[in-house]
Amino acid sequence: MERPSIKNEDQYEALRDQGYSKEKAARIANTPNAGKKGGQAEQYEKRTKEELYDKAKEVDIEGRSTMSKDELIEALRNN
Repeated sequence: MERPSIKNEDQYEALRDQGYSKEKAARIANTPNAGKKGGQAEQYEKRTKEELYDKAKEVDIEGRSTMSKDELIEALRNN
């Protein structure tokens, strides 16, 4: 089976070297702006539930449609 396309191969390989699973490394490496530094991201607690849901959808968190805001935050932090 062929591996899906990876947008940021260097980041993918670095994550794999750190012990991330193939799936998680690919998901992170394929996220727009993945690996970009800046520290300007708004804290999850300050985001709306809709914004959190959209982020969870972007990184393909399963079960997101039934999650509360706190559950979405937890899932995003542990994804």
